[in-house]
Amino acid sequence: MNPKLIGLNAVLAAGSTLSRQGHDPYMSYNFAVEIGGVVIGGFSEVSGLSSEIDLETYEEGGLNGYVHKFPKHTTYPNLVLSRGIINIDLFYIWYQATSQGLIQQLNGTILLLNNQQIPVTWWTFKKAYPVKWEGPQFNAGNEEVAVEKLNWCIKEFLSYDF
Repeated sequence: MNPKLIGLNAVLAAGSTLSRQGHDPYMSYNFAVEIGGVVIGGFSEVSGLSSEIDLETYEEGGLNGYVHKFPKHTTYPNLVLSRGIINIDLFYIWYQATSQGLIQQLNGTILLLNNQQIPVTWWTFKKAYPVKWEGPQFNAGNEEVAVEKLNWCIKEFLSYDF
C-alpha cells in the first residue's frame, strides 16, 4: 500500500476519535491577520479562504454511464479583507503602487485564535498583492463604521496547520 495513503488513513482515524470528544468549535470573530511578518489588527471580516481543484473531463467511447474526471490544477479566489477606515491607510498606498505597476508581493497568514487570544490554527498564503480597493458606502441615516474592502490576489495557500 502507498505510504502516503497509510499516513492519510492514520490522520483520518485520529480526527474521527478527536471529533467524538466534544470539543467546542472556535469562534469566527476571534482572528488576526499577519502580512509581511507584521500582525495587523482591525479587520472585521476575511473571506476567500478556499481552494478548488479544476477538473478535466474525458468521455471514453463506448462508456455512456459516466465521464472520467482528472485533476488539473488548484485555483484560489482573491482574499477579501474588510476593516474600518483609519487615518493612515498603508493598504490603499500599496494598492495605488500596484495600480501604477509597482507590484510588491507579500506573504501572510490568517490566524484563528482561541478565547485566550492564542493561535489554534492558521492559513498561510503566498505572494499576495492588492487587485481591488472598495471604499465605504455613506448613509446619513445610520451610525455604522466607514468600512473599506481590500481584495488581494494570492498565488497559493502554503499550509493549513493545527
